[in-house]
Parts: sequence; C-alpha cells; structure tokens
Amino acid sequence: MPSYSGVWNLTAVMQAVGAGNWTNPPTPIGLIIGGSGLYSDINSIIIPTTGNATDFGSLAASRAGAATFGSATTGFIAGNASGSNNNFFTQMTFSSTGTTSYFGDTFTSSIQTGPTGASDNTRGIVAGGYSAGTLNVIQYITMSTAGNAQDFGDLTVARDILSGSAWNSPTKCFFTAGQNSANDTVNVIDQITTQSTGNATDFGDCYIAVHEPGACSNATTGIVAGGKNAANTRLNVIQYASLSSSGNTTDFGDLTVIAGNRPAGMSSSTRAVFAGGYGEAAALNVIQYVTIATTGNATDFGDLTVASYNNQGCSNSHGGL
Repeated sequence: MPSYSGVWNLTAVMQAVGAGNWTNPPTPIGLIIGGSGLYSDINSIIIPTTGNATDFGSLAASRAGAATFGSATTGFIAGNASGSNNNFFTQMTFSSTGTTSYFGDTFTSSIQTGPTGASDNTRGIVAGGYSAGTLNVIQYITMSTAGNAQDFGDLTVARDILSGSAWNSPTKCFFTAGQNSANDTVNVIDQITTQSTGNATDFGDCYIAVHEPGACSNATTGIVAGGKNAANTRLNVIQYASLSSSGNTTDFGDLTVIAGNRPAGMSSSTRAVFAGGYGEAAALNVIQYVTIATTGNATDFGDLTVASYNNQGCSNSHGGL
C-alpha cells in the first residue's frame, strides 16, 4: 500500500480513490470581510474565475483593518471590532454562507488597529497591531480547537497598520511593512516557522516601504500590492519576493488603479486577487488580479457589492495550505 503523501503516480491515485483516501481540493474561494463601506458584510468570489462579488453573510460585529487567515475549510478574523471589545476571534465556514461565530479571545487584551494574520492548515497566527501602544506581539491558535490565543514570540519591530500584509508558505509565515510607534513606515519583512514558537527573524525588506497594503501568496511567492508610502501617498505598485530564500522584494507590475488603505488580498496557488481599497479620491469597488508566476500589470476581475477600504481578505487556497 503506498504512502498517501509526496509525489503521486496514477497507480497510487487509483489505490487512494478505491480506499476512500482521495479527496478533491476545494474550490478556491476568497472572502472580502468588513471594512469601511462593507462594515459587517462579507463578499465572496471564486478566485479562478472573474466576475462581480456576491454576498456571503455578515459579521457578528463590524470590523475594519482586522487580522484574517484561514485553513482549507474555515476562515478566521481577529481584533479591531466595533465597540469596546476588540480581542475576540470569529470563524466562518468557506463552503457555507451565513454569519460568523465566536471562537476565542486574543492573547493581548485588546487589538484596536491593524494586526495581520497568516496560517498553515492547522495553526493561525496574529502579529502586531495597537493596544495602548504599538505591539510586537505574535500569538497563535490551533484552528481545529476553539479557545484563546497563546503567546508565540515577538516581531523584530513593533508595528501596526499591518492589516492584510502577510504571506504564508507551508512551513513559514511572513509579516511585511506597517508603521512603528513613531508612525514611521517600516520596510522590514519578518519570518517565523509556523509550527514552532519564538521571536521572528529578518527576511528582507520591501524595496518600497509601505503601510496599509494588500498582500497574499502561494507556496513559493509573496505579493504586496498598493498601500501608502512614507509620504502617505497611495500607490498602485505591486512588489514580490521568493519565499524560499531571504531577500528583498522586487517590482512585479502595477495595479489597474491606485489602491491605498488596505485593499483585501487573497490567493490561490496560481492567482493573487486584491479587492477594494481607497483610490485617489474615493473608496473602490474594484477587484483586480495577477497571475503569480508571471510578472506584469493587474487585470480587472469584477466589482464588490459595495465600495470599501480598510477591509480584510482570506481564502481556502493560500500558500500555507
């Protein structure tokens, strides 16, 4: 009997099917969550297609600039909820539309502004943010078991307005950009080994320092799009880095429009999608995408149900899975 891991040949596939050990990968779904405009609404897209977003459901509390991540079955949101309670996780099932449900609380008592999230298929990570000061805290949950987050370690630089600016590989999580306690834009990219604990180490730098970008990845390549530079000018620049070796980002191409203020990033194994954000003068309803393996400018995907910014994105098919 073959081992059901690694590289498959046709005989092994047929044996796996016959034994009931073969499952088809899920349809790559992207969720665009909350933000200024959508507020408590969740939009959904099918990442390999194009077209307008559809209504998925609603949040238990409005959120803007929170942390998001997901497994192959479940999406999670942490921090930056409306009202006085900013420290809870909620979860939703990608395959089932509807409202979110409570999961647990963050390790930090309250996260009010701009944490970011990343994951593999079992562990979710939340990094940075603001809670009575800019945070360097990294915390984690086991996504299959409801409960509170635990301490993981520290970022190399305390920062907030990170929201939406993380990458995932099957073994590591990466945290890009943000602002420090002096509101200076940070170009540092940190990395951690997802299934360990400990402090982050330096991976490299963004070749253009940004805060409030969108970001996502497949298993090998991280993409950062839009955001604002150190002068608070909104950008259409797309940057990328290879996740297999430490180093700086390089130019990928341009978005179809300028998109600052946290466009939502989500990905499949082949495509990176960015939704919403704030343009030169107004919130955007634009959804745009790039093919990760091929540098170049973004292409129009469709529209959100409502123009929004400071929103969050996650998918069931990102690079950590």
